[in-house]
Amino acid sequence: MARTIGKLTALAVDKSKRRGYYGDGGGLFLQVGVSGSKSWVFRFKEAGKLHEMGLGATHTIGLAEARERARECRRLRLDGIDPIEARKVARAQARLAAAKAVTFKNCAERYIASHQAGWRSLAHAAQWPSTLGRYVYPVFGSLPVQAIDVGLVLKALEPIWTAKPETAGRVRGRIESVLDWATSRGYRQGDNPARWRGHLENLLPTKSKVRRVKHHAALPYAEIGEFIAQLKQQEGVAAQALEFTILTAGRTGEVIGSRWSEISLAERLWTIPAERMKAGKEHRVPLSDAARAILEQMQAIRQDDFVFPGGKTKRPISNMAMAMTLRRMGRDDLTVHGFRSTFRDWAAERTDVPREVAEMALAHAVGDKVEAAYRRGDLFEKRRQLMDAWSRFCTAPAGDETARMVSISDAL
Repeated sequence: MARTIGKLTALAVDKSKRRGYYGDGGGLFLQVGVSGSKSWVFRFKEAGKLHEMGLGATHTIGLAEARERARECRRLRLDGIDPIEARKVARAQARLAAAKAVTFKNCAERYIASHQAGWRSLAHAAQWPSTLGRYVYPVFGSLPVQAIDVGLVLKALEPIWTAKPETAGRVRGRIESVLDWATSRGYRQGDNPARWRGHLENLLPTKSKVRRVKHHAALPYAEIGEFIAQLKQQEGVAAQALEFTILTAGRTGEVIGSRWSEISLAERLWTIPAERMKAGKEHRVPLSDAARAILEQMQAIRQDDFVFPGGKTKRPISNMAMAMTLRRMGRDDLTVHGFRSTFRDWAAERTDVPREVAEMALAHAVGDKVEAAYRRGDLFEKRRQLMDAWSRFCTAPAGDETARMVSISDAL
């Protein structure tokens, strides 16, 4: 006897209130839930096991459409195809088709936006778009994130892998993080082509094999006075920030992220909170008269809490701004970080200060853990005298060797 199909009517569907299944025939059932909710399901057996496939709620899918969907399921069953698996495949293909419009750059920007609040420093947050923009976006930033493969990753990394191993390592990690994020969001499938262990480690030499000891390009301390004089001729916030960086022997990130809430002009003191320090420990910086003068100039154009404001409201200058100042001065041979080496060489060769005073001025860890446990202070007053002497050395008029002579051993 032929199976009866089309048992239900629209009125019966509307009036069914009791919990249970109401068959329409051919595997189609109206399912009524405990709360009275109604939906369509297609039930079939596979290898002796009953399977149930949802077809949609009755408020969205009417009786006629439910029958058509059930008919399509029966067609698939006739060809030996599991309709549930077929739907999974179709949905995956639809997601991949939609992902073609989602580029790597779009994913990277969304990743940065969702994670930057948890990053420790503004410098770190600025490095993400900076390095991706310089080394990755030109290669595959505009391509669909699903299309990124090992060939494209290598195309971005290989030009800098041996020349800039530290930077290349960070770029690889950032590509890997963005691709992992994209996979988790359903924008791509498959293995991560930027993964190091068990993958790129077989295609690229380890950093230890290509790393070369290369110090940051530094200016000889004997030339610092002339350089400062030329720097003072430069206009803009970045030039002021660079001079302040030199006078305080600070790091780029510490300076560009500096806030007025950290500054006490009356006490000639800059207190950098632990969360902005590389070592994760609060650092007090004594301000020389020259450093304080720069702050007074910046206070006159104060826009918000950032000491060295950038072009955008409530944002500091970029981490590349000071480097661009060096470039405009025709000093591509120097790096901002290199001025810390200039200061350290001067302290070692032109003063008699103890090593730990100079190292603490650079916010370096001094001694082993035992020594650190006994040394509670930060040698602040001694460092103040040292930084005052450094400021005088940097800003002495050209040819005034008397002002540039330094001997502060008695004071220390």
